[in-house]
Amino acid sequence: MTYSEKLTAIRQQMKADGVAAYIIPSADPHISEYLPDHYKCIAFTTGFKGSVSTVVITQDFAGLWADFRYFEQAEEQLKGSGFELVKLKVQASPEYIQWLGETLPNGATIAFDEKLVSILLGELFHKELAYKQINFQHKDYLSPIWENRPALPTNPAFLIADEFIGQSVSAKLTAVRQALKQQHAAYHLISSLDDLAWLFNIRGADVSYNPVVLSFALISESQATLYIQHNKLSASDVASLAQSGVEILAYDNIANDLLFLPAESSILIDPKRNCFALYKLIPASVQRILETNPSTHLKAVKNETEVANTRKAMIKDGVAITQFLKWIKDTIGKIEITELSAAAQLKAFRAKQDGFMGESFNTIAGYKAHGALPHYAASKESDVAIKTESLFLVDSGGQYRYGTTDITRMIPMGDNTEEEKIDYTLVLKAMIEGSKTRFPKGTCGYQIDAITRRPMWDYALNYGHGTGHGVGYFLNVHEGPQVFNATATPVAVELGMITSIEPGIYRSGKHGIRIENLVLTIADQANEFNEFYAFEALTLAPIDTTLVKKELLEKVHIDWLNTYHANVYAKLSPYLNEDEKVFLGKMTSEV
Repeated sequence: MTYSEKLTAIRQQMKADGVAAYIIPSADPHISEYLPDHYKCIAFTTGFKGSVSTVVITQDFAGLWADFRYFEQAEEQLKGSGFELVKLKVQASPEYIQWLGETLPNGATIAFDEKLVSILLGELFHKELAYKQINFQHKDYLSPIWENRPALPTNPAFLIADEFIGQSVSAKLTAVRQALKQQHAAYHLISSLDDLAWLFNIRGADVSYNPVVLSFALISESQATLYIQHNKLSASDVASLAQSGVEILAYDNIANDLLFLPAESSILIDPKRNCFALYKLIPASVQRILETNPSTHLKAVKNETEVANTRKAMIKDGVAITQFLKWIKDTIGKIEITELSAAAQLKAFRAKQDGFMGESFNTIAGYKAHGALPHYAASKESDVAIKTESLFLVDSGGQYRYGTTDITRMIPMGDNTEEEKIDYTLVLKAMIEGSKTRFPKGTCGYQIDAITRRPMWDYALNYGHGTGHGVGYFLNVHEGPQVFNATATPVAVELGMITSIEPGIYRSGKHGIRIENLVLTIADQANEFNEFYAFEALTLAPIDTTLVKKELLEKVHIDWLNTYHANVYAKLSPYLNEDEKVFLGKMTSEV
C-alpha cells in the first residue's frame, strides 16, 4: 500500500466507527523515545522517519506535528503521502490538542491506541477538550492494514555483573522501596525500559541503539516481579534474579496482575512513563500516586564505579574519534568520501575498541547544508560526497560495556567563509561557557541553558533545541530527569549526573555548527554562601581550532580550551601510534 492508500484505509475505518479524528503518537506501551520496529507507526503510516512527532487524521486533513529539528526532513519525506507538516511553535508541546478543539464540532469522537499514549497525555486530552464534550475511544486502525508487521523482538537479554555496575539488584530494590515508603505507596508499576534495565542490571537489544529489553515490573514491599518474554534470559540469569528476590513472569501477564491489585491499596505510577491502557486497568478502589519513578532520579546520579568506567569508555571513544579525524583529513580528495561512508568508517574505528557494543544513536553526518538539520539522517537518497570546502558536522556516540558516549565535532573541509568562522567560534565559546560554569547547589537545567546561550545572544543568535540532556551508563543516550533547556523544569543538577552541552548555529541552505561534550557534575567548593558545583569534561577528543577567531574569545575561554586539549593529549596519546600522536599533538596545540 502507498501512504495515500493507507490514509484512505484509516479514514474508512474512522467513518465506519463515527470517529472524527484519529491520533497516532510516536510511542510504544513503554512510552519510549526510540521504538522497536513493531511500533514505528508513524514511519509506516506517513514515511516520516524522525524520532519525535504526532500524527492527527480527520476526514479532510492529515497533519504531522513536528518541531524545528525535523522541518526540512519532514517536508521532504512527506511529499506525496497525503500528510502535511504542521510546525510546532514550542518544542514537545501538544499543540495539536488546541487545533482539535478549534476544528471539531461539539460531541465529536476522537480515537487513539491507548497503549501508545502516556497517562499524562491521556488525561490532558480529557481536560483540554472537556469544553467541547469530546468522546474518546480506544482504537487501533493500523494493525488491520499493516501487512507483515514486524513481530516484537526476541533478542536474548543478559545481566551485567555487579562489579561493572557498582550496585546490586538487591540494593537497588531496597532504595526504590525506601522511596515507596516515603510516598506511602504499597505498589509501584514500572514500564520505562531504561528504568527497568537499571533496576535489574539487565541489558538487551530490543531497541536499536538502546541496550534495553521489553519488560514491565511490579514492585511491593515484599515482592518484585519482572514481566518479560519467555526465554529472554538464561537459566543462570533467572536464578541470579531469584536470589535477589525477583520473580519472572510472562510479558503479557502485567495486565492481568494490575486488574487484581488489592482493594484500598495504593500504587505509585509515573504519568509520563506509563501508558494510558495499563493505567485504566487499575481498580478504582486503588489509590493512584502520580509521581516520577524513583529509579529515574537514582539512575541519573552515577556511582563511583559507573563514573570510573565511563572515564575509561571516553578514552576508548576519544581514540576512535582521533583516528577518524586523522583518516578524513588524510584521505579527503584521494578517494570519494560521502556522509554514509564517513559514518561507516567512524563506526569501524569504534568497533576496534575493547568493550564496544554498538552505536548509541544513528550517526548524524551532515555536510554543508545538511549540517543545518539538527537530526539529519543520511540515506541512500540524500547521501552526498564531501568536498574540500565548507563544514562537515559529525554527531555520534558509542555503547560500551562500561559507558555511553555522545560527541559532536565539526570538521572544516577548507575554503571556509568569514561567516563560518564567526559562527564556529561563537558556538565553541558557548560550549566552553557552559562547561566552565561554577554554580550553587540547587541550580536547575534551564539556568545552565541560559548561561550557555549568553555568548550567542550577545550577537542575536540562538538555536531551536535544548543545550543538553542526561546520558545513561551503558543505557539510553537520552535520559532524565535533568535537562538543559529553556523549560523551567524543577530538577536540580546533582553531583554524579552526566549531561551533554551542545549549543549550535544552523543557517538553512548553508551550514550547521554544533560542538558537544559530555560533562560530569562534581563538587567545587563550599562556603558561607552555599555548596558550589562545577563540570568535569568527560569527553576526550580534539576540537578543531583552525577556524577560531581569537578576538571573539575571552582569556578564560582560551585558557579552558588549552587546558582541555592538554588533558586530551595526556589521556589519549598512550593509546595511539606515532603518526596518530603527531596528529593529535597538532590538533591540541595551544591557541
